[in-house]
Amino acid sequence: MSNQLTRRDFAIRTAGFGLAGFNLALGLAPARLAEAQQASRSETSPAVTDPYSVDPYSLVDPELLPVLKQFPAFELSVEMVRQFRQMPGMPPLPAPAPQPVERRIPGPPGAPEVRLWVVDPAPLEKGKPLLLHMHGGGFMMTDPNLMPRLQEIATDCHCIVVSVDYRLAPETRYPGSLEDNYAALKWVHAHAAELGIDRSRIAVGGESAGGGHAASLAIHARDRNKEDVPICFQLLIYPQLDDRTGSSHPAPPAIGNFLWTASANRLAWSSLLGVPAGSSKVLAAAVPARVASVAGLPPAWVGVGSIDLFVEEDMEYARRLVHAGVGTELLVARGAFHGFDVFVPGAEVSKQFSASWKSALRKAFASGKADIAEKPKASL
Repeated sequence: MSNQLTRRDFAIRTAGFGLAGFNLALGLAPARLAEAQQASRSETSPAVTDPYSVDPYSLVDPELLPVLKQFPAFELSVEMVRQFRQMPGMPPLPAPAPQPVERRIPGPPGAPEVRLWVVDPAPLEKGKPLLLHMHGGGFMMTDPNLMPRLQEIATDCHCIVVSVDYRLAPETRYPGSLEDNYAALKWVHAHAAELGIDRSRIAVGGESAGGGHAASLAIHARDRNKEDVPICFQLLIYPQLDDRTGSSHPAPPAIGNFLWTASANRLAWSSLLGVPAGSSKVLAAAVPARVASVAGLPPAWVGVGSIDLFVEEDMEYARRLVHAGVGTELLVARGAFHGFDVFVPGAEVSKQFSASWKSALRKAFASGKADIAEKPKASL
């Protein structure tokens, strides 16, 4: 039997370490982290109460339940964030899986360089599609499963994957990470020939906070269309889209009980925004769900679990896209909590979920092309 650490085992050990051992401060910008913690505690609303509520575990898919029950309840804290950042990520899958290559590109004006991870499944092939990927981690952390995830996408969807190591909150607040992601988008467009890509087939996507970043990037690219960096597709995997979830929009009792809770969401958004999540101080442009119009955005796939904290905001965002005439596919996985497909990848609900978004991405690359025709100049 192989003793190689699987993604599932690594995720479980990572979460278990976090729940038991996040008690040490690392001295990483403690003042700003403390500010974010304080902001997340203010201007919030109590949870919805329901006399007919059921045991949350009874709503979990039976195949997911044994793994879920390994995790005790916990509250995300700044101490957890500090300790998590020191943990090593899972190593890349060995060859013949395509290997990640580090690149550094110019950052936004006045900002540091941006590190990218590039995974190319066919270096000699030209005209390939590309997924510009943003990792998850609640805006404050990286994804410990990042490298195998990038390799899997590149292999299964036969596309180049470029993942952005954007600056993290709360040390960098909005719009710092967005500007990093936009710098990466402009770079892949400008270096299409070097990368061997078809610049009309560039998608953006990510998981959780990365899905939120991808949605923000698509909005930002639309609003700065004079720079002509079109996007053909949005891949939004249980995206974090609305700072009001769990604060001014209380979570119903049936959702958000596992792994990512309302209090974690408040801390994450307050860290990114620098003001209390859900408050009147939040800039609408900083939050995809608050943006006035989603018209003109690329087609999208949106997927989320039915008991994920993000299920309502994700369904609402998909509804807005549909109403705006944006081609949209929505998948709500019954009995699935946040990150379920990473923790229990062999469950039927996880396999169906992963198959759906991979199929959608392949289909977008095969049939959808962004409009890169020259736009008419406005008359003066």
